[in-house]
Amino acid sequence: MTTDKAGWTADREAFRGGRELSGGGPLAGQFAELTRALLNAPTVADVLDQVVTAAHRVIPGADLVSITLRTADDCFHTPVVTNVVAAELDRIQYETGEGPCVEASRNPGPAEIRSDDLATETAWPRFGPEAARLGFHSVLSVALAPNARPPRYSGALNVYSRRPGALAPDAHEPALLLATHASLALAGTTAVTRADLTVAQLHRALESRDVIGQAKGVLMARRGIGADEAFDELRRASQDLNIKLTALARLVTARNAEADLLPADD
Repeated sequence: MTTDKAGWTADREAFRGGRELSGGGPLAGQFAELTRALLNAPTVADVLDQVVTAAHRVIPGADLVSITLRTADDCFHTPVVTNVVAAELDRIQYETGEGPCVEASRNPGPAEIRSDDLATETAWPRFGPEAARLGFHSVLSVALAPNARPPRYSGALNVYSRRPGALAPDAHEPALLLATHASLALAGTTAVTRADLTVAQLHRALESRDVIGQAKGVLMARRGIGADEAFDELRRASQDLNIKLTALARLVTARNAEADLLPADD
């Protein structure tokens, strides 16, 4: 695991001063386009969604992107993702209390936390192996600037890659700039309140329940089986693969290719 605070202030000030982004015009043009989109976004949720979409597009090696928000009472929440698997990776960290997004969000100052090989990462003995089993081997979390006003959120921009060592060093600068965009959005709005967070959590609970039904539907359509048999197959595969049922259902639904996960019956 690598934690790098050096250069945060210098990079931020250089960005404010208009320094050209590494890689020249195309990347700078994409950030200019993003800035216009952010200014026109009607809600903070729209801003954060724009940020993760841009991160997925411009950060070298990024396969999944999410944003973590942490409340003053140490509750964690993932409001936006580019794929449901990113939400699952975040959730594992929240439940185990370890991992880059948890550490970056709890950091009182600027922080960049990175692992180049989660399969062998000793800092997170529970999260690392779980992430590797889901097929993701490197991660970068950049802390958002803490918000001093209620509801006093801190947080992190999280980038996951399937390849070991894929997120360093070229990923640092665009991740930092995008984290700055997200921080400014949170600092400039009162739209993200505890009530909003509660509603979002309720929606996610319903989605978690429904995703099992969606995965059952995929199996029923592809294999010509009934609902009970589809559920039994999901349950058995969950046990065999040592993956929680909801997490497996999300993967089946997201990929719409259960053959990659569930062995066909003989």
